[in-house]
Amino acid sequence: MNEVSRVVDVAVIGAGAAGLYAADLVRRAGHSVVVLEGRDRVGGRLLSVPAVGGTLDLGATWFWSNEAQVNEVVAAEGLVAFRQYLDGDAMFQNEQGAQRMQGNQVDAPSGRLVDGTQSITHALAARLGDGVIHLEAVVTTVSEVPEAPEVLAIATTCGQIWHARQLIVAVPPATAEARIDFGGALSEPVRSLAAETPVWMGNIVKVVAHYARPFWRNAGLAGAAFSYTGPMRELHDMSGPHGTPAAIFGFAQPGAGHPAPTEAEIISQLTALFGSEAAEPEALHVQDWRTEPMTSPDNVDDLTKYQTYGHPLFGEPILNGRGHWASTETATTAPGHIEGALQAATRAAQAVVVRLATVI
Repeated sequence: MNEVSRVVDVAVIGAGAAGLYAADLVRRAGHSVVVLEGRDRVGGRLLSVPAVGGTLDLGATWFWSNEAQVNEVVAAEGLVAFRQYLDGDAMFQNEQGAQRMQGNQVDAPSGRLVDGTQSITHALAARLGDGVIHLEAVVTTVSEVPEAPEVLAIATTCGQIWHARQLIVAVPPATAEARIDFGGALSEPVRSLAAETPVWMGNIVKVVAHYARPFWRNAGLAGAAFSYTGPMRELHDMSGPHGTPAAIFGFAQPGAGHPAPTEAEIISQLTALFGSEAAEPEALHVQDWRTEPMTSPDNVDDLTKYQTYGHPLFGEPILNGRGHWASTETATTAPGHIEGALQAATRAAQAVVVRLATVI
């Protein structure tokens, strides 16, 4: 039988950048908080894997100098940043084959982290301390507590029910609408908006090819490419500082009903663009975000209304004032970026703190 594990001021669904940042802001305001995460790790769409000489990002990779909140977190936590490699020529690929362009029109100046972007969420998780984050706790239902209508009951697959006065939903709205039973408590305009809002990078397969050395640089290439034939349509250098670890990554978007590109297809494209040395990566990572149920709903490939990002309704409370959206898709600033996640988290946390101060 389910039983109440604990009563907290605020429950947060999702331990990605948005959820962890919101939880930290709520905690610093003096309120008790729990973070419920369905995966066995923190990070959400920030996923970094170890490689000889550093890390490789299978999720978000970049941040930018004009993004104040992510730069503040990076500085405050002492995370080591470096600049995206831009030097050299990019490649272009169409039905006629691969050709070299003069200069690099594919990349833009951006920041990277030596320990990968997931180090941001590791740092935020450390701020919260023990007992706050619960992993492998998939939220199944959110409902009112009959005897205390100002309180929400959040049930998980762990057999626990958490009672909270305020709730922050820090997963993509479409995923929350598809995976969580809100008992009809979402208004129809909000439910429809959530259901049709695309998951940022949710329909993307990210491919990372790890090499012994960045051989393309010796040929004057930037490791960047744009392709009309695929399977990867956009490629970039993902090497660490001074080229270690050496890697190229690309985005594939197979479409509904189509599998992720095969190793043979990937190697064929890499060799066509960067030469025979590209045929022998030390490791090949294929991260299909479509298959991540904590990120993407089943119909993720069908969601195309990107104009819904930052919609005003996402800035309004839900669940009779007790719930708030906080994923990057709901941000009015830099939606889709890590910065957008932190911006949305800040808005949600501020709303929660005000609500807790004014509602008995």
